[in-house]
Parts: sequence; C-alpha cells; structure tokens
Amino acid sequence: MSKDELFLTNGFKLIFSQRFVKLIVDWFTNKFMVIYRADSMQLIKRFADPKKKAIYVEKTTDKAAKLFGINSNALGYVVKEDEPDAKLYSIVKNMKNKKSAGIAAEIFESYGTIRFINMFPLVIKAMQTGGTLVVDEFDASIHPMALMSIINVFHNDDINIQHAQLIFNTHNPIFLNSNLFRRDEIKFVERDDDSHESVLYALSDFGTSGDKGVRMHEDYMGKYFINQYGAIKDIDFTPIFEELLDQERKV
Repeated sequence: MSKDELFLTNGFKLIFSQRFVKLIVDWFTNKFMVIYRADSMQLIKRFADPKKKAIYVEKTTDKAAKLFGINSNALGYVVKEDEPDAKLYSIVKNMKNKKSAGIAAEIFESYGTIRFINMFPLVIKAMQTGGTLVVDEFDASIHPMALMSIINVFHNDDINIQHAQLIFNTHNPIFLNSNLFRRDEIKFVERDDDSHESVLYALSDFGTSGDKGVRMHEDYMGKYFINQYGAIKDIDFTPIFEELLDQERKV
C-alpha cells in the first residue's frame, strides 16, 4: 500500500466490494463540495472551460448575478496561457462606441458579489447531481434575501429533484426561523471556556414539553437571545475602553 494513497481507495477496497468503494469515492469526487475560508474562495469550473485569451460568460450564473445586482453589464472568466486559474472579470460596455471592456472584478465589484458568483455554480452543481454543498460562513457579505432564496431552492421538491443537501455554519441568528428550517435541521455548537471542547446538539433535542421545550412556529431567535438554548456568550468590550481611557487620563 502506498503511503500517499488513502485507506479508502486501497486497503478498504480489499476488505469490501470494489463496487461499494467506487460508490463512496465517486460521491466524494463528484457530489461533495466544500466552500471554506469566506475571505479566499476560489472558482471551481463546473461547466465548460473558457477559451484561452477569451472571456467566457456562463449564462446561468450571469443571470443570477443580474438578479443579485452586479455593477457591470456581465461577468466572465478569463484564462491566460501563463496563468492556470480562471480570473473573474466585469464586462462593461462603453455607451459611446458600444465596445465592451473587461475590468478585474475584484476592482469593479463588491466582495459580496464576487463571493456569490464563486458560490452559485456550486449550488447549480449540487442541484444537478444531488450533491452535498458545505459552506463555511454562508452569510458572509451576501444579502440575506439572496441566501433565503438559495435555501428555499434546496427545500423546493419540484426543483431539488435530485435531493441535494446544503450544510452551512453561521453566526447570524436570522436563520433561527421555523419557516426556514425544521427543529432537527438547526444545530448549535456550545464551547466550554475551560476545556475548549465543543458540543453539537440540535434544537429538537429540547423536546416539545417542559420549561425549555421547543414547539413549532415559536420565536426561535427571540428565545435564543434570552439564553433559552445555550450556545450564546455575553460579550462586553466596555471594560477594555474604560481601561484605555483611564490610562490616557493618568498620562
């Protein structure tokens, strides 16, 4: 067995059926997508490769970008011969001579727009393949209405016919909404201040009866802020600034 080869693709397939192993490997390869580090997402080309030295516009993503509210006429990807990765460009039309020019999107578009455009092709891919899309900081720099629409697409059985899944973490309590998620779909992470160990539990773990019971259509967000579910910490920076002011007065 090679030191560089995963156990799943070598030793595991010697113990179990190779066909069974292939199903698992294919799922990880084609249907499991992870978007991490919200500040440095990279484009994953899922459609057709852009032509060298040409701007490639993916029509579906461009339509979504216009609904999202892009600043340019369109968005496209450029792959240069000396650069292996595609770069996102804003396509702007000169109203006088009707010619179009490409401007690096990182200069022309907002960070939220760029992040949305990098994420949306993976949403489409998940829908097409029945994949699982895992997103770190799902709501970072993206308008809540756009995020709500993506969530609703995953919940729409008429559209999500391949049973794609969306898993994300967030610090925004706006998603504590019974109209968006079932109780078993909402998870909390409670970290112990001393051991720094984290415990994961679901809203449904509280049951439906008793003082801490959680019933359907309750105000989840309101109860979260009064520490009904845990996983919340009081943060007060006031003493830090009071100390700074006190030090300045003594100088």
